[in-house]
Amino acid sequence: MIQPLQTLQADLLPVRVYRTQAEMAAEAAVLAAETLRAALGARGEARAILASATSQIQFLDALVRTPDLDWSRVTLFHMDEYLGVPDTHPASFRRFLRERVELRCHPRAFHYLRGDAPEPLKEVERYRALLAEAPIDLCCLGIGENGHVAFNDPPVADFNDPFTVKLVQLDEACRRQQVGEGCFPTLEAVPQYAYTLTIPALCAAAKMVCVVPERRKAAAVRATIQGPLSTACPASILRRKPHCTLFLDADSASLL
Repeated sequence: MIQPLQTLQADLLPVRVYRTQAEMAAEAAVLAAETLRAALGARGEARAILASATSQIQFLDALVRTPDLDWSRVTLFHMDEYLGVPDTHPASFRRFLRERVELRCHPRAFHYLRGDAPEPLKEVERYRALLAEAPIDLCCLGIGENGHVAFNDPPVADFNDPFTVKLVQLDEACRRQQVGEGCFPTLEAVPQYAYTLTIPALCAAAKMVCVVPERRKAAAVRATIQGPLSTACPASILRRKPHCTLFLDADSASLL
């Protein structure tokens, strides 16, 4: 077990700060794997939601390499996808998770949001129904540079959203982040709309593991932990979720 540099409590949210991104990713993967094993032991199956972002690569790699985890009994979902983008596109979240997770660990099933589905509202309903088939044991998420979780950007975030899955318009800060991460060559190339699981849908998981490395996330982390509880920083709602654990590295925690 790697000891954190610091532990703290932000209202109800436990926070662990690690020296490096690699240490943070490894310890987050340990907690995620323990959660999945507990569900497998209790029910014989497990269901989890994963995030798609460059900030999650080390964590997902550590999770996939976890020994003695029976992925053949795990059903996976993801939390967002660009509208109109096929799974062959370099920026497709389906492609990201297929290559980094599905093809490496071979879960029972990986249910993807089909960004290029011909009837988007029917796709929303299809995915809602899949999520509703059984409880979600684990949600592994990150925090965007504008404080978003999934694609719940500040202009559209709703802490009491009545929906599970919906179509949203992406704000410019979010779209600029996608360019900065190398997902798209220009702002104009980033789709303006996307599918996302809503904040209540993410928070309904029995356990949440939030992984947030890198200095570019430091301002969002500070707003999450020390700012007002507000959709101006959607991730601030995590302070009301004791079943979530926030994992930071020294860089992302540098403004605390």
